[in-house]
Amino acid sequence: MIGRLTGKILEKNPPEILLEVGGIGYEILCPMSSFYEMGESNSLSLHTHFHVKEDAQTLYGFISKDEKTLFRELIRVNGIGPKVALAILSHLNIASLMNAVANEDDALLAKTPGIGKKTAQKLIVELKDRLAKIELNGSHTQHITASVNANPNTQKASQALQALGFKVKEAEKMLAAITDDELSTEELIRQALQNK
Repeated sequence: MIGRLTGKILEKNPPEILLEVGGIGYEILCPMSSFYEMGESNSLSLHTHFHVKEDAQTLYGFISKDEKTLFRELIRVNGIGPKVALAILSHLNIASLMNAVANEDDALLAKTPGIGKKTAQKLIVELKDRLAKIELNGSHTQHITASVNANPNTQKASQALQALGFKVKEAEKMLAAITDDELSTEELIRQALQNK
């Protein structure tokens, strides 16, 4: 099993990168969140998941071990393959996914390409207990979760920003910069647009 690779990035062609490790080029599929975190760096370490099917052997790579853990939980859900799991992690960050499952927000999950309302509900049913039990390493996850729950209007503001055309991650980043927990939904949206 290939669990981690460290090497030099030869090509980036989202969702795939070509990573040279010891003279061998590995084609690795990554969620968009990992691409954002790579920045312009030439060298990279990825936590990997090696997936074998009858007709293919595919490597999936993640900047954080938490994303790899969530990816493995997602592909355990009946009907969710690695490509759909990758799409979910590209669409939602770790905290958003955990919150969507915990708050039974099937509408947010259904916005992921390839996920319908029924699949989103199945994800919530199968993942709710499992995600509550898993241990994640990232302190940033708890921070984001705490800030999202601090103001009950944050989720409504995030949905409104998405309706305006912002991606989920953009909306969350804009709202994460706001520290005042007493703002109304309208005030949150106004400040988020000013922070852009």
